[in-house]
Amino acid sequence: MIAPNLASQLPDNQRIVITGVGLTSPNGNDWGTFRNALLEKRSGVQPYEIRYFGETLAGVCDFDAKKYQSKKDIRRGTRAGSVGVYAAQEAVAHSGIDWANVDKDRVGIYVGVTEHGNVETENEIHVIKGFDYDTSCWSHHHNPRTVANNPAGEIALNMQVTGPHYTIGAACAAGNAGIIQGAQMLRLNECDLAIAGGTSESIHTFGIFASFNSQNALATHEDPTLASRPFDQKRNGIVVAEGGCLYTLERLSDAKARGAEIYGELVGYAMNTDATDFVLPNPERQAQCIQKALKQAGLAADQIDIVSTHATGTSSGDIQECAALRTIFGKCENVRINNTKSYIGHAMGAAGSLELAGNLAAFDDNVVHPTINVDELDPECDLPGLVLNDPQEKPKVDYILNNSFGMLGINSVVIVARV
Repeated sequence: MIAPNLASQLPDNQRIVITGVGLTSPNGNDWGTFRNALLEKRSGVQPYEIRYFGETLAGVCDFDAKKYQSKKDIRRGTRAGSVGVYAAQEAVAHSGIDWANVDKDRVGIYVGVTEHGNVETENEIHVIKGFDYDTSCWSHHHNPRTVANNPAGEIALNMQVTGPHYTIGAACAAGNAGIIQGAQMLRLNECDLAIAGGTSESIHTFGIFASFNSQNALATHEDPTLASRPFDQKRNGIVVAEGGCLYTLERLSDAKARGAEIYGELVGYAMNTDATDFVLPNPERQAQCIQKALKQAGLAADQIDIVSTHATGTSSGDIQECAALRTIFGKCENVRINNTKSYIGHAMGAAGSLELAGNLAAFDDNVVHPTINVDELDPECDLPGLVLNDPQEKPKVDYILNNSFGMLGINSVVIVARV
């Protein structure tokens, strides 16, 4: 029996459940492969080279874009669009829903992104440079590639969805924000099926590597698989990654009616803002966001089984998040704390949704995947319940709390329950 939460007291048409998971990550192109990689401690970080910046490291996805798109659509669209289309199609297939007979007017697409358009703009400037910056050579595909509703729009076109579609710009809190938006729209009866989560094409813009490097926040290591090391004393920055994870969300009443398999229920969420700095996190505001999500769920801190951290591997950011977690979970013997970026790097707008997927299977196998690459724990990141370097079993897993924070002080938290 799962400990009660406030969502369980709602009518079934107000309870929001996950019925499908579709993803591509640097170490797996489906949920099962991704989960196994985490339990097997398999990193997806590799050497990477990008124009102007040169050699670096990145989490690179290797999915078959042509599985769901024509060569023409791939050529005229965006990498983020291809990631989104792949993840959305995989989520719908995984859900088992009769897609051919779904009313596409009642499907909503809500995709979180960190940034969009930088890749395409950099590429097009590079092309016209070869023509002495003659703008008559500028691509006529530029506008649809760079408008803010791409990649959600590419998913809608690909899947012939005629309901609402838009992106949610929430920096690195965007994966959670997409899920939250999908749940809210279902509760408002604006759609009957939500395709929600986050995508990222960040590794295809040299600017993001150059900017993190200028901040002294870009990870380096002679062994790429050891470069992403949140909480470790010798961590030295972020490994940039691409990827995407989208979920099919439904009302519990609809999921039950079609006999769907349910992978979790969204029982609490919150978003807030630090309002203190462009990049430096505020642990007090992060803790407040976590507390708001717990309050909405009607849960005490010690009822959470797994806390999935946002920690990116920067010297200050990890410490600030640990300070926030310590104030809430510091005396909770039940809680286990882990991190997924240590395997794949930071997938920006997709980070929150991918990291939730990394833990979601624990409802079935009761295993907490570890944070890897922690050779010497930073004393300022020492937390009770940290799972380091090896998986850890629990008697049961009922609740997962997923942290996702971003630049300009945006914070997001979602809590998912076993059903």
